[in-house]
Amino acid sequence: MLGEIKGLNEECGIFGVFGHQDAAQLTYYGLHALQHRGQEGAGIVTSDGEHMKVAKGHGLISEVFPQDRLNELGGHSSIGHVRYATAGDGSYENIQPLMFRSQTGGLALAHNGNLVNAQALKSQLEAQGSIMQTTSDTEVVAHLIKRAGHLPMDEAICQALSMIKGAYAFLMMTENKIYVANDPRGLRPISIGYLGDAWCISSETCAFDVIGATYEREVMPGELLIIDKNGIQSQRFSAPIQRTLCSMEYVYFSRPDSNLDGKNVHASRKRMGKTLAAEAPIEADVVTGVPDSSISAAIGYAEASGIPYELGLIKNRYVGRTFIQPSQELREQGVKMKLSAVRGIVEGKRVVMVDDSIVRGTTSRRIVQLLKEAGATEVHVRIASPPIQNPCYYGIDTSTSGELIASNNTVEEIEEQIGADSLAYLTVDGLNDAIYQGEESLNHGGCAACFTGNYPTEIYPNTIPPYEKA
Repeated sequence: MLGEIKGLNEECGIFGVFGHQDAAQLTYYGLHALQHRGQEGAGIVTSDGEHMKVAKGHGLISEVFPQDRLNELGGHSSIGHVRYATAGDGSYENIQPLMFRSQTGGLALAHNGNLVNAQALKSQLEAQGSIMQTTSDTEVVAHLIKRAGHLPMDEAICQALSMIKGAYAFLMMTENKIYVANDPRGLRPISIGYLGDAWCISSETCAFDVIGATYEREVMPGELLIIDKNGIQSQRFSAPIQRTLCSMEYVYFSRPDSNLDGKNVHASRKRMGKTLAAEAPIEADVVTGVPDSSISAAIGYAEASGIPYELGLIKNRYVGRTFIQPSQELREQGVKMKLSAVRGIVEGKRVVMVDDSIVRGTTSRRIVQLLKEAGATEVHVRIASPPIQNPCYYGIDTSTSGELIASNNTVEEIEEQIGADSLAYLTVDGLNDAIYQGEESLNHGGCAACFTGNYPTEIYPNTIPPYEKA
């Protein structure tokens, strides 16, 4: 749906290349393919084997890196990052990759996720003399690695990773190596591929297609990969645990042309729509989806129900970025600037409006109003995920529980508040069946904590959700 309006945002996307003369340019293209994961800042660090260069800034990847700035980076290895700036977390210093220099060399870090024990570790480190330069939990890892500096780098990284808890996919780079790590539960996606003799790493597989790379495999939970001129080595820093990949990656965040855990995102969303049609049928004339992430589910709902799918809502793709944080006066007009109902399609019709999720409910209410103003006689809202009732501590901005409409209202109350003629959500069982199709093994399973409140890791008493960081 409209992430910048509805208050549902992924923390970031990461991409890296090792062993290619155009590493910086390829990283730029890879980050461009991951732009949906973060639009507030971008950065790239490169290495030529002896020296490391860093460039970053606020804005879209194309705004931060005009061609002349990209050309200055050079190097045969590179890691990059695009980010969504959480509340109070938008300073330049927090834009990644974070770069650290010492007498023993440089270290760059790019991170997707959130560490639930970051505050406790920061307190310990500062008590021991560390001085933090950012408010990012990513910096904690750099300090932990440096404090184990008497060990070889791979051992120091493993020791640091054993101390952190939460969700993380890490890219780390020194002058001559790239390290890739995935948390023990694999909450965040990260994969590797190759382009000729070069290795590529990405949050999503769609970026490999953009640069012409071939997908190799996912980085396994608890795995550390070490990439250097001799190739790629794998070692474990954690014993295997039941994987709990974030379910919202399938529902909303990942691009439909990406594959997660061997499953195509578009196909998974279609199955969600089909399951939703079986769980919550309704008599109607047309089915329409809210662009963009709900289109696949809407197609699935239409196929399963036999109700024709139509483009009842059109997204305006040329609204400027100033719209992302509009003034209060413009906020109520926001959906009309971004979205239009097609009167010729919905007028006089009973419409099934399929969306991926409802966070606060304000956007859903405005879209229902748009459809009715365009002449829809009935608007039946169908949500291709369960109600979001709990905050996420793993790197997704889902607001506090008090702001989540499903945390404080019944389905009937939400239906009334958004002005729908009926409202139904996909069940948790329906979501799991649609994604995993009955598979049960070490590598299959999903985190559904925002729906169920069952968090796959310990949540520390002073854990701060990523959107509440100071």
